[in-house]
Amino acid sequence: QIRIAMLPEISLHILDVAENSVRAGATLVRIEVLADTAENTLSVTIADNGCGMSEEQLAKVEDPFFTTRNTRKVGLGIPFFKQAALATGGSFSIRSKEGEGTVTKAVFVLDSIDRMPLGDMTATIHTLVTCHEEMDLYYRYARDGRAFTLDTREMREILGNVPLSSPEVSRFLKEYLDENRREVDSGSAL
Repeated sequence: QIRIAMLPEISLHILDVAENSVRAGATLVRIEVLADTAENTLSVTIADNGCGMSEEQLAKVEDPFFTTRNTRKVGLGIPFFKQAALATGGSFSIRSKEGEGTVTKAVFVLDSIDRMPLGDMTATIHTLVTCHEEMDLYYRYARDGRAFTLDTREMREILGNVPLSSPEVSRFLKEYLDENRREVDSGSAL
């Protein structure tokens, strides 16, 4: 069996799928990362309200030699994300409807030796928020009953005309994400 090197962290897969949502014209992307040590699972869900895919596109999306992009001939993001989850004994699903959006869900076996680290979710969420002002992001991170959320719609309401990419907001956002992740994780990273 030939193995192609995948992205080294789950957070980078999340960024890749969320960037697909941006390209699909999504105005809202929902990202949920839920760890449950009792269930031994790490579930990642990325849902968007973008243009969605036809049944034909959906049937091909897990094929590495299919992409909707014109700038390259292969689309490895979804197949690699799927492989990363399945390698741990987990599961993967993708649902989409034209005009309504797409939901991608990967479930990893938490204690599998083949599970890559979650990685830097602060950088992933920060990048999505500050680089895509045209899109709103809802992020929920939970571990064993402790959780926090970030919703850019609420932030925009409070900030008014101050862009989310402004240096002050960007700094606050990083600190908020880091502090809340540490609190939810109680000091032990995934």
